[in-house]
Amino acid sequence: MATIYIDDRPFEAEEGQNLLHACLSLGFNIPYFCWHPVLGSVGACRQCAVKHFRNEKDVRGEIVMACMTPVEDSIRISIDDPEAVAFRASVIEWLMLNHPHDCPVCDEGGECHLQDMTVMTGHVYRETRFRKRTYPNQQLGPFLNHEMNRCIQCYRCVRYYREYARCGDLNVFASHDHVYFGRSREGTLTSEFSGNLVEICPTGVFTDKSFKKHYTRKWDLQTAPSVCVHCSLGCNTIPGARYGELRRIRNRYNHEVNGYFLCDRGRYGYEFVNSDLRVRKPLLREAGGDARVPVSAEEALRFASAMLSDGGKAIGIGSPRASVESNFALQTLVGPENFYAGVSGMDFELLQLSLKILQKGAARTPPLNETKEADAVFILGEDVTNTAPILALNLRQTARRKAIEILEQVHILPWNDAPIRRAAEFEKGNLFIASPCETRLDDLACETLRAAPDELARIGFGVASLLAPENAPAVEDMTKEEQAVAEKIAGLLKGATRPLVVSGTACGSRAVLEAAANICLALKESGKDPEIVLALPEANSLGLAMLSPAGGIEAAAGALGKERSDTLVIVENDLFHRSAPETARGLLDASKNVIAIDCLENETGLRADLVLPAATFAESSGSLVNNEGRAQRSFRVFEPDGPVKESWRWILEMHGAGGRLDDLIAQIAASNPFFRNLASAAPGADFRLAGGKIPRQSHRCSGRTAIGANIDVHEPKVAEDPDSPLSFSMEGDHRQPPAALIPRFRAPGWNSIQSLNRFQQEIGGPLRGGEAGVRLIESGGGLEYFKNIPAPFAPEEGQMLFVSFHHIFGSEELSALSPAVSRLCPEPYVSVHPEDATMLGVAEGERVKVVLEGSAHALRVKVSPSLPQGTAGLPVGLPGEAVAQLPARGKISKEGSDE
Repeated sequence: MATIYIDDRPFEAEEGQNLLHACLSLGFNIPYFCWHPVLGSVGACRQCAVKHFRNEKDVRGEIVMACMTPVEDSIRISIDDPEAVAFRASVIEWLMLNHPHDCPVCDEGGECHLQDMTVMTGHVYRETRFRKRTYPNQQLGPFLNHEMNRCIQCYRCVRYYREYARCGDLNVFASHDHVYFGRSREGTLTSEFSGNLVEICPTGVFTDKSFKKHYTRKWDLQTAPSVCVHCSLGCNTIPGARYGELRRIRNRYNHEVNGYFLCDRGRYGYEFVNSDLRVRKPLLREAGGDARVPVSAEEALRFASAMLSDGGKAIGIGSPRASVESNFALQTLVGPENFYAGVSGMDFELLQLSLKILQKGAARTPPLNETKEADAVFILGEDVTNTAPILALNLRQTARRKAIEILEQVHILPWNDAPIRRAAEFEKGNLFIASPCETRLDDLACETLRAAPDELARIGFGVASLLAPENAPAVEDMTKEEQAVAEKIAGLLKGATRPLVVSGTACGSRAVLEAAANICLALKESGKDPEIVLALPEANSLGLAMLSPAGGIEAAAGALGKERSDTLVIVENDLFHRSAPETARGLLDASKNVIAIDCLENETGLRADLVLPAATFAESSGSLVNNEGRAQRSFRVFEPDGPVKESWRWILEMHGAGGRLDDLIAQIAASNPFFRNLASAAPGADFRLAGGKIPRQSHRCSGRTAIGANIDVHEPKVAEDPDSPLSFSMEGDHRQPPAALIPRFRAPGWNSIQSLNRFQQEIGGPLRGGEAGVRLIESGGGLEYFKNIPAPFAPEEGQMLFVSFHHIFGSEELSALSPAVSRLCPEPYVSVHPEDATMLGVAEGERVKVVLEGSAHALRVKVSPSLPQGTAGLPVGLPGEAVAQLPARGKISKEGSDE
């Protein structure tokens, strides 16, 4: 640590860090625009000027940019020097010359960094009287509004988009005072992380288009800490609501998980909460008919209790998108032996295997935000951008990591962005991707391999045998080409200090997961400390597996009695989305009574005898376990209208029990060793700050009486929340709570997302009061080498091997219902290799008949040169598409043929 002097007072700071970073970490107010903790320093805006003195005798000093000046022991600076203050005010003045006078109507108003910095510098009056420079705006797709006239040329947007997200279709054009930030022509931005421009931009150039449709002032939003429900990574979010409607999602910083960013699916997939497909009232099927009638909550519970006691046994179907509490409550209701996972049998086996690898394997699973520190990465069988998006964004930083290490040898500091940007511009990371098809990370990879899942597994087993030839099982019949590929991967991993293996369930292959585990065992045996990340299907897939269900959906069908005397209880699960249609229909038809608890109308609910309206993540409190085994708590943002309740609350009331969330968590912890620390994920409902709850509303929130004026002109009683330490009002303590309970980021003088600086122990570091969530599992060792090596893939005449294609927009069930996301969902298709297309006599865009698992589908053809010959790709989970368990063999024929 170095001692620095700020306005003649000594402070300790990390030597080599830049002065802006150090001063902000110490709590000083220095205005800035172009600097960002993850983007580094370029000195473009000149706003962070301070006075630098050579020694204590120097009274004149010189103006320097704090972001470009490294911390040195005994360095002396002044923030409050009159010349530095005047310089910063003048910078704001000329930045504002062409800025429009639209703050009262600007979408960014109220949380605008430019507003905050203008006030901070003391600039309050504009003297210019000339016409302002103006620009045309562009249509950039369904996620972002573009208002170029608000730009102050800080260059943050292109630095993030091109150098951090590494996507090339947003750029800077022209020069001098006519600089333009946009696309060469209008069109949807191609990056899956473009929505982060909303928070990267310090003004209102890029704003949230979905929020604009139901806009409200930021200080009127009711917010609460939450967790993204659209993949298994568990990114932290801050949903905002008004008038009982979810309005937007913002990133909630978690140093160990998602850091500063979200993917576009996580940011814009929220609108299913407001969907017309929502179930708002209990629905009961009339006796002997198909009509369903609304009933009260009390009547619904009476009917549910009668169904459960109507002879036979109760079978429970859980869900990988339901909370730990909801799945556990169902397991308790029906008994552990009658509780099933609510996923296909194949997915159930893969989840159980994944849990075993994470718990007993040789590799540690790093926190998500640490994956960017890996110096060699092997991706086996996973299209990471589409199955675990923020992981893909982190892996894109490995190329920058390589450039930073090179430049540190010549004493260029890692925050100095310009030389690192030049060094990393054409740098490829130490990344090898082995997958069934091309991926969005291919441009970053040093090498790629395309093969069928069994071939990928064989390569993985081969890598393990090269790393640990004495103990790892050898692949006897590898070709010379396969051997050469395995040697390259083994060399890459063996030469690394922090090797990372990334795999998952997307291939639907047990052998691929086993091969990934073997590689980690072999690396450990060779003296390395390997790390592994497994991408899992849904938000609580691992939490569901930790409850040890009796099996998958097919096992549940086998457990039902043949006399239709059993009652089936399904929680937050459309069986037709997670199993083949005939399996789902057979399960429902074999049940005497079907009770479905869900937030959305779906095929399963339409066939149920009783449907109970479940709360979405925005209306409920509960816990989710992400792919690394981290339990995190989300809290309800607003009270839903009508008898909408958390699934776990409906289930507790079915068997006459009540109680708070904390009581249920204590019961889970006492009965399941995996969850013994579940209560530590967040403070309990009895937590208080200075005797008060934590307010969901800001202290500036307005209109509490007006919101319900159409119902009653008197101010309504504020709803109570017995399940969390948060209040549904502005009353309470507005000081910083523990990280798991932070409902918004705001500090005096800092209203934008940059106020996050005031919540961190150090800029870019952990939040004060610890991080949100708790790790439930750690790798303990004990796993032995897997030895079931698959045979080589052999194409069969007249048959194709169908493999899964995942899409960030469309494959996930809930986000596909969001209007913004649905615009980017592809139409169902089948992808084939060009030579296979030629053999079939079909061309791009033509319709073909696909026969798979006894079902026929009419699909359009996409020709993909990256696919191995003899395989075909089918997209997973697209709306309206029948579910198939892949990989599987089937036939493709030209539509209208007799085949």
